[in-house]
Amino acid sequence: MNRRERPQAGQAGRPPRGYEQSGKATFAHDVAVHGAGIVGRTLALELAAQGLEVALLAPAAAAASRPDLRAYALNAASLTLLQRLRVWDQLPAGAATPVLEMRIRGDAPGSTLGFSAWQQRVEQLAHIVDAAALEATLADAVRYAPRVHPLAAEARVEAALHAWCDGRHSRGRAQVGAGFVAHPYGHTAVAARLVGTEPHAGVAHQWFRAPDVLALLPCDAVAPGCGCGWGLVWSLPQARAQALLDAEPAAFEAELAAATGGELGALALAGARAGWPLQLGRAERVAGPGWALLGDAAHVVHPLAGQGLNLGLGDVAALARVLAGREAWRAPGDERVLARYARERAAPVADMAWVTDGLLHLFAAELPGVRALRNRGLALVERLPPLKRWLAARALAA
Repeated sequence: MNRRERPQAGQAGRPPRGYEQSGKATFAHDVAVHGAGIVGRTLALELAAQGLEVALLAPAAAAASRPDLRAYALNAASLTLLQRLRVWDQLPAGAATPVLEMRIRGDAPGSTLGFSAWQQRVEQLAHIVDAAALEATLADAVRYAPRVHPLAAEARVEAALHAWCDGRHSRGRAQVGAGFVAHPYGHTAVAARLVGTEPHAGVAHQWFRAPDVLALLPCDAVAPGCGCGWGLVWSLPQARAQALLDAEPAAFEAELAAATGGELGALALAGARAGWPLQLGRAERVAGPGWALLGDAAHVVHPLAGQGLNLGLGDVAALARVLAGREAWRAPGDERVLARYARERAAPVADMAWVTDGLLHLFAAELPGVRALRNRGLALVERLPPLKRWLAARALAA
């Protein structure tokens, strides 16, 4: 069942107090970025590089109760953005692992599909990046950016544009009355880090089996120097996921061995496990006079394609491009300028939502006819190199 956020009373269709602009208005900052995660910090750096004065609002850092298990698959477009900001080259050794091949398996013998960097004529298909290392590197870059001004999240800031990058439970989205339609999948993503007995060789693996999706991503941050570290993202129905989260390590590892058929050797947990509920969600509006939504505040997709952060960084690149190209007389929060951002992001976000949602429903269906169809589809695409190259190119450029 879809869930819809209701705008706060009196706020639908107009910006909250303090967002009103006029041609003669002056503001302490050009842009206020709310949220200092990867998307928020990247946006702050990108806009500061244009010469804009940016307030970066974030809650006080809290002591982590558990290690950060997140690992992101970054495509070429995201890599280019981080390189331009001189962030990518400052990542510590082992924080980014290149993916040279991707192997996808269905739930029947012979239903396999493979992609390689060599076939795509690129150096790598993606990079698996340790989230904690990327956030720390961005924090260092912000510290030395003269036009970025860190402030407490509760600070009241006057700015021409308020950019909300504060996550899937966005406070700003509710304040501006953007609305949000969510479709819970009834699945939980189980994340963990693993050490294997066999080297990963830069190959990512994915199993599509009704009703779960299992991804093993090469991740050198787990075990630096040995080339045998993995990041796990396993999407399962909620009850099954909770059972795996509660299982003893040996029992969990046994379930993982059964799920992978032992194809990658023995896999052992390298630490804690974590889980979070999965949903498809999208804001009804992503921009208005004086405000814009980016990242998970604007859209949430299933992680099976590894495109969530890429969509968020795509938002950053698009908003920065629109602001850089605006007419000289228009302020950063001009409604017409921000409408251009909304139009530019509409198709890429809708396409990715459609693809991830469609794949999940296709591979989660347990009807025999559907199962046979999807397995034959994987095998067919494997035998059609032009179609394979086209699909991979779309993902690389998303």
